[in-house]
Amino acid sequence: MVPPLARSTLDRVAHRRGDSLWLTEAWLRGRVLLLDSTEGQTLARTDVSPPALVLFAADDVPAGSEAIAMFLGVEPDGVPVFAVDTPLPALPGTRAVNLREVGHLLADREAGIFTTALALVNWHSRHGYSSATGAPTAMDEAGWSRVDRNGGRIWPRTDPAMIVLVHDGVAGPDGRCLLGNNAGWAGTPGGRRYSCLAGYVEPGESAEAAVLREVREEVGITVDRIGYVGSQAWPFPGSLMLGFLAVADPAEPVRVDPSEIAYARWFTRAEIGAALAGRTVDVGDGARLMLPPPSSIALFLIHRWLDGWVDTGG
Repeated sequence: MVPPLARSTLDRVAHRRGDSLWLTEAWLRGRVLLLDSTEGQTLARTDVSPPALVLFAADDVPAGSEAIAMFLGVEPDGVPVFAVDTPLPALPGTRAVNLREVGHLLADREAGIFTTALALVNWHSRHGYSSATGAPTAMDEAGWSRVDRNGGRIWPRTDPAMIVLVHDGVAGPDGRCLLGNNAGWAGTPGGRRYSCLAGYVEPGESAEAAVLREVREEVGITVDRIGYVGSQAWPFPGSLMLGFLAVADPAEPVRVDPSEIAYARWFTRAEIGAALAGRTVDVGDGARLMLPPPSSIALFLIHRWLDGWVDTGG
């Protein structure tokens, strides 16, 4: 079992990215995902289960798309897959969807295509100019780099971030985990979202050191028995989430940094299970507990703990 956006069946065949003759031929026989970077959406059929992304033949996409097509890879059946950043057409039987909404519902094949395409599109939208010289850049290598007029080249970068489910190491329904409500999240009438603690890995820092630092900074708690669980892309706009479990003592006072965390508290397995089952768990001020979205690695970590998988390498 892997996080929901860590699934893919694409072979990226990176050696083809600079082969213009092969890419020209591949475009003509390939499948093309249309993705609108403004909204981060693509088209899907949602009348089937699981939802099915709509991929087009080259002849059915806007003229000139081959010039801005990003080559994602080759499917197991040998068909190349491309993505194009363009407004979405109106197509009967489909609707525009975003990755947060459907990523966990998609089959492995489509989860990999959508996640890769969105990550690339978001990177291109933020790198129209060289950070070193300020010169304009243009897409190159089938979407996997950008180059300026002097040949200066930049490649896609991913921002590493850690995310951790802090728990007390206790088995059974009374075992507890520590979740927080981010100060920057918009409020939801009648609800308050709690999630795992997270933060970017800083320069010169290991992911495990970031876990220690971020938890201490955000809620004033010291953790140990830090164990890596898994990772997934989070292209909003371009992070790689490194998921951990760690143990802390619930007797240690929780002291939130109000600039980052509005609320933080311990929840029992019984409370988390009730919330996932759709039952109301009161978190004060008339608000009910809301948990992270299903496409997030945060909910994946919560499920691993809830199901009793708490080996943190200690």
